[in-house]
Parts: sequence; C-alpha cells; structure tokens
Amino acid sequence: MQVGKDSLSPMERAAERDRMVLDIKVKLQGLWLRLLKLGATDDPLSSFEYGTILALIESDAEGIGGSGFVECIREHIHSGGQCQLTDEQFIAVKELLKTAISRATARNDMSTIRDALEVSAEMYKKDANNVSDYVQRHLITMSIWEELRFWEGYFDYLMEHFPSKSANYAALATRQLILVASHMAGLGLLDTDAWYMIETIAEKNNVGYKQLIKLRGFFSHIQQLRVGYWGISSVKIQSVSSHGLASPRPKDSKDENQQPAEASGVGRSWVQSMFSRDSSRTNSFGHVRRWGSDGNSGANANGPPLKTDLSTGQKKLQTNVRVLRGHSGAVTALHCVTRREVWDLVGDREDAGFFISGSTDCMVKIWDPSVRGSELRATLKGHTGTVRAISSDRGKVVSGSEDQSVIVWDKQTSQLLEELKGHDAQVSCVRMLSGERVLTAAHDGTVKMWDVRTDTCAATVGRCSSAILCMEYDDSTGILAAAGRDAVANIWDIRAGRLMHKLSGHTKWIRSIRMVGDTLVTGSDDWTARVWSVTRGTCDAVLACHAGPILCVDYSTLDRGIITGSTDGLLRFWENDEGGIRCVKNVTIHTSAILSINAGEHWLGIGAADNSMSLYHRPQERHGSFSSTGSRMAGWQLYRTPQKTVAMVRCVASDLERKRICSGGRNGVLRLWEATINI
Repeated sequence: MQVGKDSLSPMERAAERDRMVLDIKVKLQGLWLRLLKLGATDDPLSSFEYGTILALIESDAEGIGGSGFVECIREHIHSGGQCQLTDEQFIAVKELLKTAISRATARNDMSTIRDALEVSAEMYKKDANNVSDYVQRHLITMSIWEELRFWEGYFDYLMEHFPSKSANYAALATRQLILVASHMAGLGLLDTDAWYMIETIAEKNNVGYKQLIKLRGFFSHIQQLRVGYWGISSVKIQSVSSHGLASPRPKDSKDENQQPAEASGVGRSWVQSMFSRDSSRTNSFGHVRRWGSDGNSGANANGPPLKTDLSTGQKKLQTNVRVLRGHSGAVTALHCVTRREVWDLVGDREDAGFFISGSTDCMVKIWDPSVRGSELRATLKGHTGTVRAISSDRGKVVSGSEDQSVIVWDKQTSQLLEELKGHDAQVSCVRMLSGERVLTAAHDGTVKMWDVRTDTCAATVGRCSSAILCMEYDDSTGILAAAGRDAVANIWDIRAGRLMHKLSGHTKWIRSIRMVGDTLVTGSDDWTARVWSVTRGTCDAVLACHAGPILCVDYSTLDRGIITGSTDGLLRFWENDEGGIRCVKNVTIHTSAILSINAGEHWLGIGAADNSMSLYHRPQERHGSFSSTGSRMAGWQLYRTPQKTVAMVRCVASDLERKRICSGGRNGVLRLWEATINI
C-alpha cells in the first residue's frame, strides 16, 4: 500500500520540501546560466530558458521560484560574474525580477522583495550603463516601493540580522535607516514620500532628535546625488521625459552673501551636517505628508495624505508676465509698497502696489505696474555700493547699501533728502517707522534708530555679536528682534531701553525672522526653524524637516500657522496640534531655493531662485475654517504658477492685493507676473 503524503512525519515532510526546494534551485541555476549564454541573434524573451524560469516563478504558490531566481542572480554576482548583459538580456532579467517581486507582493513575502531590492542595487553597481526606458517605466515604478509596510519590515529584518547586538540602539537604528534611505534613493522615490516613511519608522523605534537630524542630513545628500539603481533621477516620475531619461534639476543659485561652503547647508556631505543640539526640552515636530507633483495635498490623519489632482480645481484664466528692464547689474533688493505702509485706508493711494528695486549698479528704481509699457516711474541715484535693503512710507523711500550708508528719498520728486551715516559695515535691513523715524541694521552688529527730521542717529537700540541678517519690529509695542551670523536671536524693548532675551538654540546663521504678537519664528542655515515666545524667551518648538538652509519664514495670522521655505525647494505648512506643531502640507512644485513667502489673509505668494513663482488661495468660504482633513493650513490651494525662465533670481516681492509677484534677476531684469483673477 502506498504511503500518503499526509502520513509523513513532520520531519519527513520537511525533508521532502527541502529536496523540492533544492531541485527547483538547481533547475533555476542551470536555466539562468544558459540564459546568460544565449547568442547575439537569440531573443531571450522567446527562449525556452526564459519561459521555464517565468513558469517556475508564476506557478509556485510558496514563492520558491521567485526567491530561487533572486538567489541565482546574487550567487552569480558574488562569484565574480560581470553581469554584462545585452539589451535583450537586460530586459528579460528585469521582467523576471519584476514578476518575482509582483508575486512576492501578492504573498506578502517581504524577504523575497527585500532580497530583490538588494540584488537590484548590486546589479546596478555591476552594470550601471544598461539603462532602458522599459526599466524606468516598469521596475522602478512598482507600487511596493511606496508602501510603508515593506520598509518597516525591511528595517526590522536589518535590525534582527545585525551581527553585533551590543551596539547603542539609537546609533544602530540610524545606521540601518541610512541603508533604507540609500535604497529609497536608488529606486527614485520622491524626497517627501521617502522621508515620511523614514521618519515614521524612526519615531516608532524611538530614534532621538539628534539622530533624526543626522539621518536627514545623509538622506538629503543622497537625494542631491540623484543617481538611482538604473540611472533614474530621484526627482522621480514627473521629471522623466518622453524618452524615459530623467530631466536634470537646476542647481540652486549661489548668493554672494552666502555662508562659506564648509559651514553651508547646501551640497555638503551628511557627515558635515551632524549638528550638536542642546539638551533643553523643546519639541521637534515633523510629521511630513505626501504631496503630488502639483503641490496639492490630500491628508490623512493617520498616515500620508492622499494625492489629489489640482488641475480640476484651477481656473483657466489668462496670466500676464511682463519683463521690466532698466538695471545694468544684478537686482539685489526688491520691495512692494503695501497699502498698510502708506496708510491707504480707502484705496486712493496710487503708490500702493509700486515695486521698488535696488541693484549692484548702485541705483534704486521705482516701478508702477498700472502703466503698461511705461512701468519705470523714477531712478534714484546716490549710493556708491550695491543696494541691499529698501523700505518706504507715504512720502519717502529709504535704502541701505554696501557703502554703509542709508539714504532717504522723496517718493514724489525722486530727490535725495538725507544721507544717514553711522554704520561701519554694509547695511542689511531698513524699516520706515511712524514719526519720521528709520530703523536700520548692519553687518557691524548694530541696530540704529534715526530721526529723519534732524538727520541724526537717535540711538543705537541693539547690538549683536556679529553681522545682522534679518530684523523685525512691532511699532505698536516697541519690541525689536534681530538675528544673524552668531545664530542668536536678540529681543529688545526699545521703549524701555533694555535687552529682553538672547534666544540660543540655532547652530548656524539665522537667515529669516518673523514676529507676530508673542510668537517669533526664526529660520536658519542649520536646516531648522524655531518657534519662540517673545515674553518668556523660550523655544516652544523646533521644525526640523527641511533638507537645506531655511531662507524664509512667515506666519499666517488667520490660521496661526507657520510657512517655511528652504534651499531644498520645498514649502512646508505647519500648524498647532494638541499642544505641538506638525507639518500638515508639503509643496514640491519648486525646484530651487525658496526666496520669498508672503502670507496674506486671502492669498499666498511664493518666489524661488529659479525664477519660478506660485500663487495660492483658499475658497472664500474656507477662510479661517477647517479643510476636509481637519487642518486650517492644509486649506491653501495652488491657484496659478507662470512658466518659469532660465534666469536665476536673487530676490522676490509680492503684492497680494493685486495678485502680482515680481522677481529680480542676476541679469538685471525684473519679471512681473500678474494673475488676472476674478474673485
């Protein structure tokens, strides 16, 4: 009587399975070697070897065929095989690998998917030149790579199989997450998608704040390399041209006032980005959400937001881009005259909406966008150095320059009224105040208050230990904030004549500052933004999700939310949530450094160094209300963005009342974009 399979003992069944596995692997090994030896005139996709391997992979419910095929490739590589494949063999191997991954995904066989991923990395190193459109469209874009569950399982596997269990857990977890990040970059995952998954895994495994910053530094470095396993760019699918090749991403422009390369956050290695952090109790919130290439978000409170299509919500209205010529040197300062600064309560001031520009040609120019074809209103001559800062009020324009002077001009007659001298280095910030006063800050580390009527410095109201790069002042309270190269934000009560706080925490230059009420936001070259209390002098939160220096910050008063822009080209929206601050929206439509953020009550204007601009709004009924995701800040929607040019820009200003954004280029040309929108 024949003994049935069910009557076998567990040990016998295991032995029989081992024999079956060995038999399949031996067959696969022979088929694999014969596939590699096919002649130049043979079609691998029509060969017996290819068909048999494919059948073994597809018909095996236990996945032995798929895992065995992956093992064949690995053994071939480790034995010294060069993997020099013809184009036809290359496509055949990737098709088999794709099938193995697809079948493993259906079985939830994460070990085979993991092994296939590692083999892909090894094959790329051996045969980096064999890049085909087929691979980019089919292997790289498999959905499994975008699933958090796979990367969580892969991370757990790496942790379990690490040879040394005595290593520091946080350091070990960071090391394995670096490996995970390398694979994500190799597969061309978009930065925001990949970082969301890495950060989620890190938080679940209690990776500390300092380790997370180190990890972000390395991740940014490999993303900047933009070399995938099969030659695909990490800019991913939206940047792949019709020929299947990744479109190059423009490099960020370099400001002549930029921090030295060894201290800068752009293009450095991840080792150089390991910042020391204070041990004070602060909150680091970085719950990054996924975003589509159009910058829109669908959000999910328990995971990455759903991707939605913005195109259906955009109005097909005509836009207008004008080129304004007049400067003979790079535009280095740009200011928009707002209704608030000219006290235009009823809309009868013609200068509200003017743009004022300064340049390396030492001149200041006033532009009137309402006069099409004759926008240049006046040219102000008097400086002997590059103009770095501009402000204005109802009747005057004030400008600060590298020549260490501050000049006050008459807006109507264009005459030079006063030249204020007292700084010992270039002037970086100017502000017109009520009562014929001017506030200035410079690279000599001082903040001075001037009385325009007497042409004198009324007082040196603040001193910093190094160059001041940014300044904020609340005229209603007399509170002044300034920061710069010493990485410290100083707050003074100038009416009381005292220093209130020295806010320490940043480790590199502070580039931007915004103060609204009791909230102060600073953006730094250390890749973080910090939120401070003005009255208490404490850091309430650290916003640490960018991959480069944060050049601009703004505060949305209606939503009590924060917007940050960085050299990584990303725009991030933050809002208060259960006592902390979380990132509720990421915008990825810009490909270069964000230079300007202007948040109004109804509109949001953005400008980037690659001369790209974008205008955001919220439907009228949503102002101050929650979006469908339960988030106020996530309610901002991309409205329009004009075609960008090849010119690089240094400064951007926006007029939200009239939906205008103006950029100043290195070639001396201003580009004025106006979205003609019917609200």
